[in-house]
Amino acid sequence: MMVAALFFYLFAAVCIASAVMVIASKNPVHSVLFLILAFVNAAGLFLLLGAEFLAMILIVVYVGAVAVLFLFVVMMLDVDFAELRQGFLNYLPVGMLVGGIVLAELLFVLGAWTIGANVAKTVTAPIPPLASVSNTQAIGLVLYTRYVYFFEVAGLVLLVAMIGAIVLTLHHKARAKRQNIGDQVARTPATAIEVRKVASGQGLEGGA
Repeated sequence: MMVAALFFYLFAAVCIASAVMVIASKNPVHSVLFLILAFVNAAGLFLLLGAEFLAMILIVVYVGAVAVLFLFVVMMLDVDFAELRQGFLNYLPVGMLVGGIVLAELLFVLGAWTIGANVAKTVTAPIPPLASVSNTQAIGLVLYTRYVYFFEVAGLVLLVAMIGAIVLTLHHKARAKRQNIGDQVARTPATAIEVRKVASGQGLEGGA
């Protein structure tokens, strides 16, 4: 029990410190690396809770795909962050106002938060029909039965967001040549082939 508590405080401390460094680092590449470290320690906390499936998903999906994608995008775009920070002071009062409101809400929530006596036992106790299956199988059974509609709505929202991002970032160049499938299929031999008569001895240059 002492070892588990020791690892919990270790993972929690490193996770909080990494999260703070994500927003405190001036270099965006360092911020992404600290974000990956925060994900890894959050996965360690999930392992201590017995949710090994969520821990592996956090490593595979978020660290292996999302965070690495952020890193590649930040490195390839080469954004001039010094130029972006020039108007920071103009938005500072509004940012402080919004931050103060969020902080006040969090304090109100923490001040009125009470934990029942049986909450810890209820959270850790498995759902009765799923008590005999593994953690991963239980998540799949609950996700695709009780919460299947919420799962489909989340997938639809992500699909719309992906289409919107493609539409907003896709720019067609006027000089670029594109294939028109309709015109290509509707071609006739008269429009597809051009026969040019070249005089003898002039070659292709003379005929052109």
